[in-house]
Amino acid sequence: MTTAYDPGRLGSKLVSLQEALAIVKSGDVVGAAPYSCTPFTLCQGLAERGRRGELQQVRIDHPASFFPWTDPAWAGSFELVDNYATAANRAACHAGETGYLPVGRWMEYEVPPGWSPEPDVYLVPVSPPDAAGYCSFGPGVWFSGTLTQSAKKVIAEIQPDFIRTGGENHVHISQIDAFVEADQVTGGVPGPPPNDEEVAATDVICNLVAAELVNDGDTLQLGVGTVSASVAPFLGFRNDLGIQTELVTGGIAGLVEQGVVTGKYKTIHKHKVVGSALVALSDDELRRIDGNPVFELYDFGYTDDLRRLIQIENFVTINNAMIVDLTGQVAAESFDHRPYTGVGGQTVFMLAGAYSRGGKSVSVLPSSSVPTATGERVSRIVPGLPPGTPVTVPRTYVDFVVTEHGIAELRGKTVAERAAALIEIAHPDFREELRSEGKRLYAL
Repeated sequence: MTTAYDPGRLGSKLVSLQEALAIVKSGDVVGAAPYSCTPFTLCQGLAERGRRGELQQVRIDHPASFFPWTDPAWAGSFELVDNYATAANRAACHAGETGYLPVGRWMEYEVPPGWSPEPDVYLVPVSPPDAAGYCSFGPGVWFSGTLTQSAKKVIAEIQPDFIRTGGENHVHISQIDAFVEADQVTGGVPGPPPNDEEVAATDVICNLVAAELVNDGDTLQLGVGTVSASVAPFLGFRNDLGIQTELVTGGIAGLVEQGVVTGKYKTIHKHKVVGSALVALSDDELRRIDGNPVFELYDFGYTDDLRRLIQIENFVTINNAMIVDLTGQVAAESFDHRPYTGVGGQTVFMLAGAYSRGGKSVSVLPSSSVPTATGERVSRIVPGLPPGTPVTVPRTYVDFVVTEHGIAELRGKTVAERAAALIEIAHPDFREELRSEGKRLYAL
């Protein structure tokens, strides 16, 4: 996927890292491309300026940041505002050392309230320019389409391996003030691999969803969580599926090649796979998507705008839950008051699935887990959410909950009926305790 290019095409805009980042002044607001498109070279260069004491009180608007802006080495230089806790800054978020922004409303061509719509500087990775002078945002547009237009200054790092897709995945060199050569590649921060029990539970859940809750001709959204992101490879026996999502996950490229995903019956963007970013894909999958006109990436506000999503018919939205209480309340951000991830687009997609004619909203999770800290198994179906735990998806918009022990249909059920259905799909070790609590709380 490496793209050869003529540096002369960039003229005087191609500068050293130090020269480019000299644009940033103390007190500035600096935005950075999110998550797996974190511009590591630019972030590290800016952090080094902070470490040397050259910058003070620079606000960093960096959604789902994979860069450790809260490292003590540059304390006092940066104030991180983030909507999604990651391993790089989670501990600092829990300690109140970052500004955590609980965002769940996304609007076309806007950044959510709380982030600067016109940052002083925006940092973004891009591909080399093509013959017409257009660079690609590679595997993720995120907010970059909007912010490269609205930021006062834009600094881009060249990533030669970035792919190109359709949609609005491009920016002209005239919109970028300075380019630098990247010395680090973008990508995710790998988490611990799932154990054998987690893999087995995921396989059962995905089989249940594919066989029982997805129909031929449906349009799907698959969330980025461990279970929901694993559904695609289990859909090979289906026909004429569509994909309208936030994050394009693994296995979808193969379904396109097999003729399983055709988009034939999509209400919007017929025959296209639409998302904002490609996440956790292999190099082989990225090569297969590169230049494929079926795949279109758009700004995050476009893909997650509820006003557009509720137009989709037969829309099945499948998202990970951390815990679910006996009434169907879904917590997907944390197990208590401390953010572990963030809202992302889960709330709006689950609302859209619940509203869709012929659609459904589906929450997936293993019935239990064994936290490393304690080594003791805990149920992920709980009587009530722990104090301070935010509700990511209200119970009124959760149609189905799936664990490795079965499917609980909640739509149209009373609280007591919901509790009974959820107990049946809980881990057997906890069912008796849940029944006791269900009797106490919900008169089972």
